[in-house]
Amino acid sequence: MPTFDVVSQLDLHEVSNAVNQTSREVSTRFDFKGTSARLDYQDNEIILYGDNEFQINQVRDILEKKMAKRGVDIAALAPGKLETSGNISRQPVTLRQGIEQQAAKKLVKLVKDAKLKVQASIQGDQVRVSGKNRDDLQLAIETLKEAKLDLPLQFVNFRD
Repeated sequence: MPTFDVVSQLDLHEVSNAVNQTSREVSTRFDFKGTSARLDYQDNEIILYGDNEFQINQVRDILEKKMAKRGVDIAALAPGKLETSGNISRQPVTLRQGIEQQAAKKLVKLVKDAKLKVQASIQGDQVRVSGKNRDDLQLAIETLKEAKLDLPLQFVNFRD
């Protein structure tokens, strides 16, 4: 029986490369000279630093451009609350990976509401879709792509 998996994963190596390129650009840009503009990357979080909100927004813009060039979906970035203490501001940006339970239920509901001849089941942080023929699975993929969800989805393990 043909199946495929719907996942939300990031290539962490590409994320690390994008962060390193952004760091290099921030350290060499003239408008950031003598400021506290920088970024740190640990585990699933990138912390942006700057003198004010404007600088943090500029650093985030550079980061998003570098990630887009490297093929990382920027919808996986979840900016946190801007924190200001003294003359330094910081903003954590969380990297979202995996499909949360609530989002997985929404995906299953979308597939079922499309009245396709496929079954969707939640398996941990991914959703498996199975059906009797390949065409139904391809219609399910199109349905999920058109749904415009706020998390990046990839379709992997397509098997006949």
